Amino acid sequence: MTFSLTGRVEWVDTDAAGIYHNSTVIRFVESAEAALVRECGLVGYFPVVPRVRYEVDFHAPLYFGQQVTTDLDIAHLGSSSMRFEFSIWGEAFEGRDRSLAARGSYVTVHIDRAVAGAAAAPWPPQWREVLQALVTAPAEPVRDARVRDGLRPNSAR
Repeated sequence: MTFSLTGRVEWVDTDAAGIYHNSTVIRFVESAEAALVRECGLVGYFPVVPRVRYEVDFHAPLYFGQQVTTDLDIAHLGSSSMRFEFSIWGEAFEGRDRSLAARGSYVTVHIDRAVAGAAAAPWPPQWREVLQALVTAPAEPVRDARVRDGLRPNSAR
């Protein structure tokens, strides 16, 4: 199941030119994750589920004031870990069409904070049941037009 959350690029999210900073992706994604967790009723989730890996490919800029949609999927649920996949879309804005701004994945691990060093621990059975119902098959990769045209995503024409 894809969970979607809309938001807006705020001034604090941008550089001096009004274009979003790369760290904004984490804020958008974790806001979507928090909304999903609240919707599922997983009380106490965040203090025991740190992120251990992030990977992001940037495709297009986002601008101050632009509406953004974050799509979030649980791609894999392990015994103590979970992998999310996400896409961040910039909605049509100032004559620009809707476009993929960033795509990536991240991994969280459920931990037992009572153990020194916060060791990985199996998901609580109730959480596992809820989370397993949300796992989706990986999405087909979106082909960036610049890749199709023989350019790398960050190269200039």
